[in-house]
Formats: sequence, structure tokens, C-alpha cells
Amino acid sequence: MLATNPSDFGRSVVALRDVETFEQIPLRERNLPASTYEMLARGAAIAPDQRALSFFLRADDFRDPFVWTHAELLADITRTANALRRLGIGRDDVVAFVLPNLPETHFVIWGGEAAGIAFAINPLLESGQISELLIAGKVKWLVTLAPARGTDIWEKTVKAAANVPSLQGILSVNSSRYFRGTADEAAEVRSKVPSVDGFSIPILSLEEEMGAERGDALTFEMPRPGDISSYFCTGGTTGLPKIAARTHFSEVFDAWCTQALIGSAFAPGKTIFCGLPLFHVNGQLVTGLIPWSQGGHVVMGTPQGYRGEGVIPSFWEIIEHYRIVAFSGVPTVYSALLQVPVGGRDISSIGYGFCGAAPMPVELFRAFEKTTGIRILEAYGLTEGACVSSVNPPEGERRIGSIGLRLPYQQMAVVRLDDSGGFTGFAWTEEVGVLAIRGPNVFAGYINAEHNKGLWLEIDGERWLNTGDLARQDADGYFWLTGRLKELIIRGGHNIDPKVIENAVQDHPAVQLAAAVGRPDERAGEVPVLYVQLKPVTIASEADLLAHAVGRIPERAAHPKSVRILAALPVTPVGKIFKPALSMLEIEDVVRQVAASAGVKLASLSVIQDARLGLLARIAAEGDPDSLREKLGRYAFKAQFL
Repeated sequence: MLATNPSDFGRSVVALRDVETFEQIPLRERNLPASTYEMLARGAAIAPDQRALSFFLRADDFRDPFVWTHAELLADITRTANALRRLGIGRDDVVAFVLPNLPETHFVIWGGEAAGIAFAINPLLESGQISELLIAGKVKWLVTLAPARGTDIWEKTVKAAANVPSLQGILSVNSSRYFRGTADEAAEVRSKVPSVDGFSIPILSLEEEMGAERGDALTFEMPRPGDISSYFCTGGTTGLPKIAARTHFSEVFDAWCTQALIGSAFAPGKTIFCGLPLFHVNGQLVTGLIPWSQGGHVVMGTPQGYRGEGVIPSFWEIIEHYRIVAFSGVPTVYSALLQVPVGGRDISSIGYGFCGAAPMPVELFRAFEKTTGIRILEAYGLTEGACVSSVNPPEGERRIGSIGLRLPYQQMAVVRLDDSGGFTGFAWTEEVGVLAIRGPNVFAGYINAEHNKGLWLEIDGERWLNTGDLARQDADGYFWLTGRLKELIIRGGHNIDPKVIENAVQDHPAVQLAAAVGRPDERAGEVPVLYVQLKPVTIASEADLLAHAVGRIPERAAHPKSVRILAALPVTPVGKIFKPALSMLEIEDVVRQVAASAGVKLASLSVIQDARLGLLARIAAEGDPDSLREKLGRYAFKAQFL
């Protein structure tokens, strides 16, 4: 049987020795499910008549959700799987979804994994990006949102689909069924199966196709542990995201191991809030597969999650109403929630807030816990490792700023690499190196073989994943991220960790978020600059912030050249600070300054992410651009003259 609480460890995990003790039983004796579908079926059998999923379309309707029991949820997943198999999705075929957070999104994720391979695509992408991903994934069927008020998902996805040769059909999802309003309002948003002139492939209704299938059992064979279950995009810094292929067992193991370590937050009768997008692995596993595998309950708040209108302002009311025990967020979510007073709301049900995807600033951590009384569990994971790789032990010491202890059965180490990326040895305690992992949760690789170059490390005859993260491990086994290898600012050959600069200003009373990036420099290659987002109703000058930072950075080379205040730092759809956008601003500013010094007038200028060249400045200059071309040739970034 699956573990359901910390007692499966024999005792609560408080230290690395408890993880090692748990590993004394071989993993093969743990009787893990063979697939995500089997895992969901086992979970549904624990409490079939209890609530599994509650969904509300608008924050105003959170007290009146649409509800599925575990038996009903599994039946809808089963119907979806059977429909996809009937439509031609075999074990190695791909069904992609371009959807916001809806119940149907979960039906397609888990039904798609049962029938074939489910491919998650960010609905915020533009049409051209969606098209390239569909082509790269050789997608056979596509599921997307039917035309709906306030969103262009249908229009841009259909446009993208027109250029995909492998595509055999589209399934539409009509969200109007979840609209709580008057009959006239409901009629306004309700539509039939959409049609597109000139399309040679069928466009069908997912709801209708599900309705034609049985929900009590699959009509085909179960997936095997090594079968590819899903494609998820990683957050690449240049070009299109890489597409990671994950196996059923990588997802099953990660879900099982995470809940076994964390324990009682995932159990029958316990409620988890889902606010992160379902095209991200945290939304998929932490607020999906993990609680459902234990008979738990998930509240999914609006299609836009935390970004939904009214969700953050109503968050404490939602917590109180559902008696939510845990939620998962990124630092920007915690920062936003800190601006919403708890007031008289009873939020005593919350045991933990899980934080991952990006390191949480220490001052934000302390301020949130002090203000709300909610304990934060910082964790670490990546798409290539299914989701979670380490976490601070709930019953042990939570070390602020640490990503905690590794999961059982998954090895994690800080390693030294040579200039070519080859392994030269394990780092000493407290020595900074590259973080590597090995275990059942590690993915099968990127679907584009070119993206796998330099990804794997050979260590004592075993294959380890190079995460690309810089880290150190303390004497008690806790890991600490120190930055990203590819985010290093290289000033005159000297490597600068941007976290050193960011941490120096994070304790300023006016600073909400900070991000350091390299500014192209013709002499040094790069010089550090610091971007800052201020807290609401606070004032600070760039000069004041610069002085504050410089006074706290002992290394002169790491002193930022300047500080720039933005109303809001750019973030990814899951709330990570998107540093490439800041780098693009710096490149654009450099081009404008160089053009002015060369006496060249710019007709147009844009900085883009090119799949092959990385960040690329596209320039149209009036008159002779040769002098500008020559001057820009002294910088490391690429320039293209139109």
C-alpha cells in the first residue's frame, strides 16, 4: 500500500539519518503503482465518496463550487482516457493541451497519460510559439479552450494548429458550464462546438466524446512504469523551452516519496489549495497527483489561479471557508499575500505553505511567517526531476534559505566540474559546486537529442543529472542554492553570483523584490546591475538603494554599476523572476547609448530570444550603420542589422 503518513518512516523525519533509515527497505518492496492512473485509482479507493476536487470559475463564487468525489473524478479521467484511445492516441502518441486551470485540464493530463503522452503547453504563449511546440512534439490530438469571453486562447491555438502536419484533430473545452450567473449571462458565454473555415481535421467536443465512453474501467492495457507519461516544457532562458520527457514511474515515485516525507498534509479529509498553473509540474503533482493518491481534497481557484481576479484579495477567506491545510506558491505569491491583511479570518487550519521554483528572500520568509503565523516549507525541484527533489523536514529544523534534505532513494550531491563540464570530484562540505541528482524521479531526457548534450554526468559508472544549479551542502545534509550556473555574471573573467547582490538589498525596508543581471560592457564583458521592485506605499531612491547594496557587498567586483527601480519585475507564468527580460532591457539600453555616441539614428530596435543565437538585438539604422556595427562588435551579445 502507499504511505499515508510519516509513520511509514518509523518516526517523523527530523534529520538526514531518518531518510537513510527509511532507505533500508529496498524500493522494490514498497509496492508502488506502475502508472499514474493506477496511483489515482488506489487513491480513489481510499475514500471514494469524499470530495476530491472543488472548482470555482470566479473568486466571487468560491462558496459555491463545482464538486467531484474521488469516484467521480476517476470516472471522468477514465472516460477521457478511453475517448483519447478511441480517437487514435496510442502508447507513444501525443495529446497536447493548451488550457487554463479547469477540471478538464486534469482529465486530459491523467487521461492523456493513461492513453498515451500528455503534453502541457502554456496557454499564455503566442501562436507562433505554440505552433513550434506542437510540431516539435509531433502532436496527434490537441485539446484547447473553446471561444470564451476575455481570452484569445482559441483563436491563437487554432492559428497555431493550422501549421502542424501530424495533427489529426482538436477537442474543445467549453468553460461556460461553470458559469454562476443569470440565465441571460450564462447564455452569453455558452457556445456550441466551434468550427473553423478551411480546417481539414475534425473539431470535436471533449465533453461529448467523454459522454460516449465508460467510466468504470479502461478499455485498453495499463501503462508500464518505463512508458513515457508526459512532456513538460522547461523554463529555458533563450529560444523555445526544452521539452522534457518524463516516465510514469518518475511521476509515481516523486509523488509517493514527497507525500511520505511530508505526511499528514496529504490525507483523506485534508484540503490543499491549487493556485499554480497546471502546465507546470508543481501544479500537476503537488496539487494534483499527490493529494489524490491519498484520498485528499484539492480546491482549484479560477482558471487563472493566483492570477485570477480577486483570488489574492480573497485568499484568507478561501482558506477559512475550506479549512485548507496547505498551499503551494512561489516567492512572488507570498510577497503579494503579505500585502493582504488576515484580519479576523480563522486560518488556523494551515499547517504549511510550500515554496519552490525560486529561492525565497530571507526577509520575505521571516516577514510572512511573523505576520501570518504560517510556517513555510522551502523545497527544491525541477521538471527534469519530476517535481520535488528536496524539502525542509516538517517535523525537523527548517533552515531559512535552505532547500532542505534530499528525498529518500534519490541521491543529491554537490560536484566539481572541469571547464568542459566533466565530473572531477565531489565537493567538500560547504564548498560551492554544481548540484547533481540521480534517482527514480529523474526524467528520460529531452525529446530533442541536441538538448541532452552536457546534461548527464558519468560518476562511478552511474548517470547523474546536471541540474545547472549552484549549491553547497552543510554538515547536517541540508542543501543551499547559491545561484544558477548560467546566471553567473562574468566580469572580466571573474564569476559573480547574482544572489550576493540581491541579498545585499533585500533587507532594505522598501524593497519587495530584487534581481541582478549582467549589463554588456565592452571592456569587462559584463558589469552587474540591480533591478528592484518596491513595496506598495514605500519610497526609495535608486541612489539610496545603490548605497545600501554597496555597503553590504564585500567584493568590489560585485558592486552593482547601477540600480533601476521598476513598478513590477517581469515574472514567468508561475511567478519566477524572468531575468532574460531584464537582460534584454540592458542590451537595448546599451545599443541606444552606443548609437548615440556614434551619431547613428535608429529607425527601429528590438531585442528578442533567438533559438540559436540567444539574446539578439535586431537593428534598423538610418544612413550608414557601419560605425554602429563596428562598435557593437566589441560586445558579447549578437546584433542583426535589418
